[in-house]
Amino acid sequence: MIDQEKLDLICKVLDDHKGLDIQVIDLKEMTVVADAFVICSGRSSTAVKGLADNLEYDMKTKYGINPIRVEGKSEGEWIVVDYGDIVVHVFYEETRRTYDLEQLWDDGQNIKKYEGIE
Repeated sequence: MIDQEKLDLICKVLDDHKGLDIQVIDLKEMTVVADAFVICSGRSSTAVKGLADNLEYDMKTKYGINPIRVEGKSEGEWIVVDYGDIVVHVFYEETRRTYDLEQLWDDGQNIKKYEGIE
């Protein structure tokens, strides 16, 4: 089961720091890798690094949640922040189009655009 509160916090932090096109892919019936992927974009490698840094910082300092692992920070094209049950992918826009994780994991029902917390 997806930890909805953690998922909402992650999406809110990304949105607060200007993450673009935030999508949530529900994976719980598809793989044991994670319950969900959160995917978002930044307009530059600097923006991508900033989004990942701010996500780590806010999740740790405001909510006491640390990632298990972070990969890709040196390149700034695709940064993965692993929170165990939720894996966050922060992409440079062009890199996101190239890898198209949404299409890879799409079964027609599992992708939801983040619209904010009501």
